[in-house]
Amino acid sequence: MTVTAILPVTDETTSLRKTVEVLLAENRPEISEILIVGCQRTTPAAWAVAEKLGCEHPGLIQVRLQQRPFLGGAIRDAFEWASGSHVLMMASDLETDPATVKELIAKAKDGYDIVTATRWKSESGFRGYNPLKRFLNRIFQTIFRVFYGTTLSDLTYGFRIFKREWVKTIAWEELRHPFLLETMLKPLRLGARV
Repeated sequence: MTVTAILPVTDETTSLRKTVEVLLAENRPEISEILIVGCQRTTPAAWAVAEKLGCEHPGLIQVRLQQRPFLGGAIRDAFEWASGSHVLMMASDLETDPATVKELIAKAKDGYDIVTATRWKSESGFRGYNPLKRFLNRIFQTIFRVFYGTTLSDLTYGFRIFKREWVKTIAWEELRHPFLLETMLKPLRLGARV
C-alpha cells in the first residue's frame, strides 16, 4: 500500500506542520507522497511553511498551485496528480485528526474501496458547531443515508481514504464544498465497498 495524502492549504501554518509531522511519524511506511495544494488566496506564511516542508522532505512532499477554483477544485486537481495506490483526503487545519490516519489505513488494508471517518462517533466531533446547524446536519445526513441505503453516519466529512482507481475513474463535477458529499455519493451509487 502506498498512500498519497492531499492537504489543501489557505492560511494554515502551525497546524499544517503538525499534520505533516504526525502523518510521517505514525504512517511513514505507507505515505509515499504528500501533496500540499495551495490557491491564489493562500497566505505567504502558509506558502513559506509548505515550501519549507517540501525542502525538508524532498521527493516526498510536493507543493502545488491548484488549477481549478475552490476546495473541490483543489482536491480534484490533487486526485489527478496522485500516484499512490490509495488517496487520503483530509484537512491541514487539524479539523481532521492526523492521529486517526493510521486507523483509516488499517481499515483500507482490509480491502475496502473507501474508508471514511465520522464526526458523529462522539460529542466532540461537532465542538464549536452552532446547535441549529448540528441539528440540521443530522437531519440532512439521515435523509441521504435513507435515500442511498447506507448505514454511514457522515456523508459530508472530508476525511477519507480511497483506492486510487475510485478517484481516477469517476467524473467529478463539484468545485465547492458539496464536492465532499459527491466523493461519497457517486462511489456509493457505483457499488463501492465503504
